[in-house]
Amino acid sequence: MKLLLTAGPTREHLDPIRYLSNGSSGRMGFALAEAAVARGLEVDLVSGPVALPAPAGVRIHRVVSAADMLAACEPCFAGCDVFMAVAAVADYRPAHRSVEKVKKTPGPLHLELVPTVDVLKTLAHRKRPGQTVVGFAAETQQVEAYARKKLHEKACDWIVANDVSQPGVGMDAEDNAVILLDRSGRRFAFGPASKRAVAEFILDQVLPAGMMRRGVEPT
Repeated sequence: MKLLLTAGPTREHLDPIRYLSNGSSGRMGFALAEAAVARGLEVDLVSGPVALPAPAGVRIHRVVSAADMLAACEPCFAGCDVFMAVAAVADYRPAHRSVEKVKKTPGPLHLELVPTVDVLKTLAHRKRPGQTVVGFAAETQQVEAYARKKLHEKACDWIVANDVSQPGVGMDAEDNAVILLDRSGRRFAFGPASKRAVAEFILDQVLPAGMMRRGVEPT
């Protein structure tokens, strides 16, 4: 079984020095990659800029921008059985990227921002029969409502929601607490726990029965 994962942030450069990004550490995606390899899956991990070593047994593809991430995912997506879009992809990029450092001048600086490519939505709408697509939704309010909306709008089979406004869990933390939702309305909650434990929980629910470690009853 082949798993394609994205992890970490993306960076959208204003110039060679400055960029738009977020605080994703990549730990959740890397924990999922490690747990999947331990179960015997073949894993391609497409990672934005992070300070983490490549997990053993994983083919890693290092990228920077959202466009880079999509380009790296496309050759792997058609042949994968499961796609997990764990990365915190930047939603906007500067409309114009300067080839030189933008110098500081008196007064405000106005940036024109345009949407980045939607990696999850683009690939999920190419899904073939038998493929499973898992999205991730990091929210600060109405967590389940926004996650369910994303689940359907982006043609996912599952979505993993987490509240990143809570201290000590989620983005750039060692632990996580998640709610896993599927298209049939099932709901599974887990955590707070280490991201490796959360990874095992997610794989238990998402992978076919033969790849499961244990079952968890929905709430």
